[in-house]
Amino acid sequence: MQRPSHRKRKLDERFSDPVEARKKAMDYLARREHARGELLDKLTAFGFDADVAGDAVERLIEEGLQSDRRFVEAFVRSRINQGKGPVKIRSDLRERGVGDGLIENGLEDAEQDWYALAREVRVRKFGHATPGDFKEKARQMRFLQSRGFESDQIRAAVSAGAE
Repeated sequence: MQRPSHRKRKLDERFSDPVEARKKAMDYLARREHARGELLDKLTAFGFDADVAGDAVERLIEEGLQSDRRFVEAFVRSRINQGKGPVKIRSDLRERGVGDGLIENGLEDAEQDWYALAREVRVRKFGHATPGDFKEKARQMRFLQSRGFESDQIRAAVSAGAE
């Protein structure tokens, strides 16, 4: 039986080194904010031991370098700027491991008029005229639904005239 090469042992040791895990986590955070769960997933996917990754992330949280609240604020603002609605934003944040309380606080803190955003997104895509027939109205409604708006926001946006 062959012994692992020296290089392989060094790589294996690297993935159990808390300093290396912290460096990699800092690399990710330097690019953009990350949720705690998202950061853990990236570190373990990269090859770090789950315990080592967890400890590194916990230290970053204690030092204020990683914050789910800050991540949610940046994420919500980014998605609003992309014309995404609250349903889509909630779903995307849950996928990233953010708790419901933080999600709802982030959506409230954004102080966004979702009805106005839905109208703006519809007008940007389809123009100011209201849909002429049922087929066109349904198409516009499906579009807004895919963007993550709630049904009452969609109905208001599609029935609103050139405002």
